[in-house]
Amino acid sequence: MIEHAMIEKNYQPADIEGRMSRIWEDAGAFRAGRPERRDAKPFTIVIPPPNVTGSLHMGHALNNTLQDILCRFERMRGRDVLWQPGTDHAGIATQMVVERQLMERQQPGRRDLGRAKFLERVWQWKAESGGVIVNQLKRLGASCDWSRERFTMDEGLSRAVVKVFVELHREGLIYKDKRLVNWDPKLLTAISDLEVQQIEVKGSLWYLRYPLQGKIFNPDDPTTFIVVATTRPETMLGDTAVAVHPDDERYAQLVGKHVILPLVGRKIPIVADAYSDPEKGSGAVKVTPAHDFNDFEVGRRHNLPQISVLNQEGALALVGNEDYLRGLPEGSLQLAEELHGLDRFAARKQIVARLEDFGFVERIEPNTHMVPHGDRSGVVIEPYLTDQWYVDAKALAQPAIAAVRSGATTFVPKNWEKTYFEWMENIQPWCISRQLWWGHQIPAWYGPDGKVFVAETEEEAVGNALGYYAEQEVITPEQGRQMALDRNKRAGFITRDEDVLDTWFSSALWPFSTLGWPDDDTDVKRYYPTDVLVTGFDIIFFWVARMMMMGIHFMQKERPAAPLTQVVPFPTVYIHALVRDEKGAKMSKSKGNVIDPLHLIDDYGADALRFTLAAMAAQGRDIKLSANRVEGYRNFATKLWNACRFAEMNEAATVPDFDPSTVKEIANQWILSQFFDTLGQLEIALDDYRFNDAANRIYQFVWNSYCDWYLELTKPIFVGLNEEVKRETRATVAFVRDEILKILHPFMPFITEELWQVTALNRHEKLLALARWPSEPPFFAEAHEEVGWLIELVNTVRSVRAEMNVPAGTLIPLELVNPSELTLKRAERWDAFFNRLARISGTYTREKASEGAVQLVVGSEVVALPLKGVIDLSAERARLDKELAKADADIKRVDAKLANEKFVANAPEEIVEEEKEKREAAVTRKAKILEAMERLKSAT
Repeated sequence: MIEHAMIEKNYQPADIEGRMSRIWEDAGAFRAGRPERRDAKPFTIVIPPPNVTGSLHMGHALNNTLQDILCRFERMRGRDVLWQPGTDHAGIATQMVVERQLMERQQPGRRDLGRAKFLERVWQWKAESGGVIVNQLKRLGASCDWSRERFTMDEGLSRAVVKVFVELHREGLIYKDKRLVNWDPKLLTAISDLEVQQIEVKGSLWYLRYPLQGKIFNPDDPTTFIVVATTRPETMLGDTAVAVHPDDERYAQLVGKHVILPLVGRKIPIVADAYSDPEKGSGAVKVTPAHDFNDFEVGRRHNLPQISVLNQEGALALVGNEDYLRGLPEGSLQLAEELHGLDRFAARKQIVARLEDFGFVERIEPNTHMVPHGDRSGVVIEPYLTDQWYVDAKALAQPAIAAVRSGATTFVPKNWEKTYFEWMENIQPWCISRQLWWGHQIPAWYGPDGKVFVAETEEEAVGNALGYYAEQEVITPEQGRQMALDRNKRAGFITRDEDVLDTWFSSALWPFSTLGWPDDDTDVKRYYPTDVLVTGFDIIFFWVARMMMMGIHFMQKERPAAPLTQVVPFPTVYIHALVRDEKGAKMSKSKGNVIDPLHLIDDYGADALRFTLAAMAAQGRDIKLSANRVEGYRNFATKLWNACRFAEMNEAATVPDFDPSTVKEIANQWILSQFFDTLGQLEIALDDYRFNDAANRIYQFVWNSYCDWYLELTKPIFVGLNEEVKRETRATVAFVRDEILKILHPFMPFITEELWQVTALNRHEKLLALARWPSEPPFFAEAHEEVGWLIELVNTVRSVRAEMNVPAGTLIPLELVNPSELTLKRAERWDAFFNRLARISGTYTREKASEGAVQLVVGSEVVALPLKGVIDLSAERARLDKELAKADADIKRVDAKLANEKFVANAPEEIVEEEKEKREAAVTRKAKILEAMERLKSAT
């Protein structure tokens, strides 16, 4: 027997996974720049940095499984792989976590602590709890170079952020402006579109009468007013126009005239603008530039005033509001005093009541519409007019658009390029300032007159400011010297901007800042551009597009003569789909259908989860995940485990100098040929990012070809007496087993590494993670065809037995009808094997099939199964007729449902999809029934 560690009887993932992780870590298996790969071609992926507050969810599991498959695959192909890991500081999320912790511990809050002390607490929290998701990624098997782990607020990345801000400001691509932002009245900060959740709300649509100037308002006389519809009557106080469509004949004569704003008395114009939809509401809309994103653009087109009537907390701010009060009649001042300070929703009720009292409300209709809410605060988000820092995204977008148009960067699937172009070609200025404390503080300082000084360091900014004010004779040279030396003396004279940068700003620099830019360009030269970005579709605009803009802009400076392909951050963007529940519904806590990947790893092992996700990751198709699917692939792992135990028990061990091209046994030649096919298809699939095709091809080869057929074919050999054939077969079994462990390793790294370690006798490569990818094996055409014929014959006979309800224990004869010499030789060679697997009593040659025999075509020849007397043919026909009628009824029922427009429009997406799947299953069942009925005809 073989003298080495034995494979345990049962496969237990929990016993394996932690041990394999330690082996990889101790060996530094995933380090980039290994000495032996110094001259190898690099392969680089940057991980989409998860939030430091995060915990592994199913999206992370899919995203990182796919990245890991590529990294392990390329590492085994000899590339110098850098999978760059790291986490994002997650401004709002982290600040909220720490604030909540302070509140739970009944400790002083953020404002009480002050900025410096609060930030100390955040860093303390990060040190204690910030590594949770990194450890969870390691549990999944992520083969990142963890020695290079980065954090978006570490010192190096912070220097990159400051340098980018300063340079873009110097170039006029970062500037300050007063525009509308998504404002969270609870968190008191601007937030990105990604942090806004649209929630369906049952509200109202108020139709309001705005009196025409010069007419005596009469609610019963439509010629004295124009009707506008709104879902937000509280913002009407800030209206500065009424808009109608230029082609709307109903209002053509009113364009250029004015209305008097109800309750307020402000005279506002009627303007013609295509934004107004003649088919919607009354066709006339109120324009509130300071409280609606669309109205803001209408206001800019018509040079309208911007009157903000809400404060940061979402309460009415009228008293002392010069923009609101300017030009109002005296009676309106009392209204301002009465409404000032009211919460927006309380104000809504009061304003509507007053409008009704004066006859300004024509009607109120129930209206279900989408209302933006903060995804963290849960409150209704306000479009809020405020001074913020912006990036000129339109200017930066042009080279990024050109890169995709030229093919320097391509999307997989390609249809996502259309989404990319739509977003980029309609891009708005990017608001990058946030009213938070946790984040990269904006490197801008203000003088006493509000003049801005942007610099990489405080010393530089202060020096520039003091020099400027000394030159302007605002301060004396001596005052300037004292202020430069003593921070306390300049306090209140020069102050730093308190805002921090949007988290996406630092993330946009991830592909090059993580490589040491701007301090050291060694790794930038070697590993930039990266090779592929793997990410979800929801952040194409927020992250992918911004990495494209920043990468091209700053790497073109580093490589002025380089083509676009050398400055884009990645040549390929692979967009994976969503992971949904088994019915196709989107996972959400409110639905209670969230599947925790860590629970699945606990129950079935990381390998089973990884393989499930890969096998279901078809391009452009969402994954419907269930625990049953994961359990099925856990069974696949068990099948591999048992196959390796079978090899071990039959003394199949690696032969160091084994040459597969010298094998003579047909079964051995066949499995090598099957592996030849599998390897080629697998490599093409992975190169094309068809992860599901790659996984399914491996599955078919391992389960069907190797375990079910090849190992079955070897059993007679291992109990036989021919020692030479045994030696060859043992060597082939072990060789193919080793090759299976290699090709399966990117998908199921833990079990394959364990089996590699246990069967490591005589093997030069001690670590599977660093083993060489298989080279192309020999292909034996005759063996490939012969065993292929045998398998087709067995499968066809088994299928007919099942279709015709032949009892499992009944042996039936097989007739070869006018067989060729080749078929006779094959039948003779495989007679015993075939009889055992297909439950055949014997094989006979016939000139024509016996009466009552079912005829089958295998290859190009006819075989027959005499079933007369074995089954009741007429009863079988009746059974099939019933089955056919049932299948037809199922198809008809589903067709009726899907033809019902009301059902398709109102039923949840997953229910409609489920009905389509039922139809597909019924159609497949019907096809099999018809095939069985055709076979029965040949038996008459």
